[in-house]
Amino acid sequence: MTQSKEPAPRASRRGFLAATAGLAAGSAAGCLAPATAAEALVSAGATRAGQHPIVPFWGKHQSGIVTPAQPHTYFASFDLVTTQRDEVVEMLRQWTSAAARMSTGQPADQPRAEGAPSTSADSGDVLDLPPSRLTLTFGFGAQLFIKDGKDRYGLAAHRPEALVDMPIFTGDQLVPTRTGGDLSVQACADDPQVAFHAVRQLARLAGDVAQIRWVQTGFIAAAGASATPRNLMGFKDGTANPPVADPGAMDQFVWVGSEGPDWMRGGSYLVARRSRIALEHWDRMSVAFQEQTFGRSKLSGAPLGKKSEFGPLDLEATDHEGNPVVPENSHVRLGHHTSNEGARILRRSYSYNDGVNFTAERWPPWRQGLEYDAGLLFVCYQRDPRSGFIRIFERMSKFDMMNQFVTNTGSGLFACPAGIDKGGFIGQRLFEAAL
Repeated sequence: MTQSKEPAPRASRRGFLAATAGLAAGSAAGCLAPATAAEALVSAGATRAGQHPIVPFWGKHQSGIVTPAQPHTYFASFDLVTTQRDEVVEMLRQWTSAAARMSTGQPADQPRAEGAPSTSADSGDVLDLPPSRLTLTFGFGAQLFIKDGKDRYGLAAHRPEALVDMPIFTGDQLVPTRTGGDLSVQACADDPQVAFHAVRQLARLAGDVAQIRWVQTGFIAAAGASATPRNLMGFKDGTANPPVADPGAMDQFVWVGSEGPDWMRGGSYLVARRSRIALEHWDRMSVAFQEQTFGRSKLSGAPLGKKSEFGPLDLEATDHEGNPVVPENSHVRLGHHTSNEGARILRRSYSYNDGVNFTAERWPPWRQGLEYDAGLLFVCYQRDPRSGFIRIFERMSKFDMMNQFVTNTGSGLFACPAGIDKGGFIGQRLFEAAL
């Protein structure tokens, strides 16, 4: 495919400020009709993609699933507070339009039609920033279909069988205000402000239709595009992912096929878990103990007994005393597909750091009052959570050595529909099927 030799305009919001200034000057000279600053920001937003990379919003699959992970995320779960199906549809239309615009560096709002009443508009806090590879991935929770035994929007018959109620696993200490939700939105970007801005605008557009239930920010250490990111425990996270460049592997493990309802074919199921890690105690452990817990070398990321990060995991290897080289209750052994009837998921996790807590009491075996409120926003996508995350984590929650350091405090399972055709809206096939 040939490229034009003409330089493309820079995909940045910076031009909006200049346009606003020019609009104000023109108005003072009597050349332009009066306009508010907010209206000017919106009307000035018709810039094209340029020097900064943009992740396409429209397509067969939603972006942000197999997209190379951006350094920052802002995950939000919403509760619907309206009883009107039409209001939900209209909000999803607005969200779709806003997401498509923001992913190309434009304000969230469409230009205001002449004579239309003035309304609130994009906050404008990212006007100087490029699109930053922003992706917005939308999901539907089980309570969108039925809540408290009631079919709120006439969608109950179209709930996928795979969208089960997430089980409570051994050791879970889930906080209700960090669990569940009717809708999910995961914004990912190269800039944290761009990700936050995107969710903030969707919350504004939701108005009285939906409200935020819980949110979680996250980050990945910038180690280069080809490097597997490390979590806060210092270990590489995601080494054993199925290859996203292999369409066959993605069809097998990530994308919903003919077994799902039509509106979910080409979509995927998202599991999000907020996992607090007792870093204040982990940091006191020897590296040898940490490696036995993970089942990998901390420095190279290689499975114990191997040299390469991507070397095969040999679960049959034993040491000179006959003990497994990769311990039986190590994290990687219990999570490996050979230990779980072939189950595989696409991990896309982020670290989080929400400060520290100081406990008033001290108890054995840990006798320290400070606790980091930090850990992992575990995110994974799969074709079916019953044969994916749930199958894998059922064993891990009982036997994983990691459990002595990790407490799951938040959880959510969402059905992320297929991608969106230009002119359509997220979940359109679902709502049309339920007419």
